Amino acid sequence: MKKTIDFLGESAPVQQLKHLALQVAQTDVTVLITGETGSGKEVLSRFIHGHSRRSHKNFIPVNCGAIPTGILESELFGHEKGAFTGAIQSRKGYFESANQGTIFLDEIGEMPLETQVKLLRVIETGEFQRVGSSETIHTDARLIAATNKNLQQAVAAKSFREDLYFRLHSVELHLPPLRERGKDILILAEHFIRHLERKHTISFEGFTNDAVEMLLRYNWPGNVRELKNLLESLLILEKGKQITSETLDRHLVQRNRDKGLVHDPEKSEKNELNLIYNSLIRLHQEINEVKQLLQQKDSSHEEPSKKPLLLPPPLPEQRENLASSEDTLEPIYKETGILPLETVEKQAIAEALEAFGGNKRQTAKTLGINERTLYRKIRKYRLDNED
Repeated sequence: MKKTIDFLGESAPVQQLKHLALQVAQTDVTVLITGETGSGKEVLSRFIHGHSRRSHKNFIPVNCGAIPTGILESELFGHEKGAFTGAIQSRKGYFESANQGTIFLDEIGEMPLETQVKLLRVIETGEFQRVGSSETIHTDARLIAATNKNLQQAVAAKSFREDLYFRLHSVELHLPPLRERGKDILILAEHFIRHLERKHTISFEGFTNDAVEMLLRYNWPGNVRELKNLLESLLILEKGKQITSETLDRHLVQRNRDKGLVHDPEKSEKNELNLIYNSLIRLHQEINEVKQLLQQKDSSHEEPSKKPLLLPPPLPEQRENLASSEDTLEPIYKETGILPLETVEKQAIAEALEAFGGNKRQTAKTLGINERTLYRKIRKYRLDNED
């Protein structure tokens, strides 16, 4: 019995996309699928193959970005025995294996220019040669390609062939990111949860209403792949218990921290700064609480302590580094005693390094940042040159 292939989603963008995909599935036209990483481009290509006349033949997915440049050509077109070091026997390539079926080339924008030339010939004539052979082989493979890059910009930058781009661009299907699919998020979540329950033999108690709202509001930078991975972590680490908004928020924050906040470099810098800033505030509050306890035990004739600042003032030697005179200090510091965030960041890192005897791993862990970020901050503030 033939397995039903579907592309889940009821939102208007997905319904329109499925309609177009079903139309092109009935033909052999080359298709280019565009969309962000993790948005489901391979799933859409399988949907097209599954509804085509080739569905009973091979579907071969190839990630062009994951195969080293030196062997990609051999993987795609095959090679003869002795064609290169390590070629101990002849081998079919993916195009040969996909004959009468479908080959899916993901991350097509990562393909080297010299391989692009041979791919163009396959698209135009259906012919190719194995590496190390002069014999021409014919293939009847339907090609679907995908990319998360702007290929027009790649063409302008001379990193992608213009003639290949136009051949791939016969039909373009754009896959919207998960954040634009509305309640499709819940449809996909339900599908993944049922699969994960069977896979891990775990019964899931579901989400609270506020957690559901958080799922719908979250930006999903990693798209469908991030959703699936998050759900698997939730089911396993929380042992199937009902997920509240607090639990979900904790997992999302931890995942973003583990990823190093790499999605937006400018935003990443601000988030790292805020992490350090908040860590310093917490440390300062704890110090103030200890001081208040000590003062309560002190004699009553002493003058009451001044109201603590939002942020701790710099140490004398740090203030000397900030400015050679009072006039050059930031106006906000002279008025309120509050320092700029970058100054606080430098102070926090310097104090943490001193507290842990220069142990960078412990310093990074305490400040809530990864070690790579810490090394970059140390170089930025020249803390590695300080005594």
